[in-house]
Amino acid sequence: MAYLLDTHALIWFLEGDERLSSKAKEIIIDDNADIYLSIASLWEMAIKISLGKLQLSQSLDQVIATVEQQSITLLPIKTSHVLTLLNLPFEHRDPFDRLLISQSLVESYKLISNEAIFLQYGVDRVW
Repeated sequence: MAYLLDTHALIWFLEGDERLSSKAKEIIIDDNADIYLSIASLWEMAIKISLGKLQLSQSLDQVIATVEQQSITLLPIKTSHVLTLLNLPFEHRDPFDRLLISQSLVESYKLISNEAIFLQYGVDRVW
């Protein structure tokens, strides 16, 4: 099974935050699960860190190294992801979340997120 991590799910996993559901954590550490992280999530984190809106216990370089150590695959932004955005309703306006929704739909990945609004887009969400 293939899964796409929402940005907050990755952060909560790396920080050991108890807001991460036990089911999400089990999936992330499951060696048989294919876990993906959108490059858009790293982009979002970089922006929030530079604005002072996000503080992590490790640098972004270390986050990227940890992602690689955890066998989490980075998902690039493809033209098909961008084109799918054209047809998404505006139930949710966050551009990063909208891209994750699009990637999840195009790639048929389950999205690991606590955002219930994603269900309005037909995303297969797990939490």
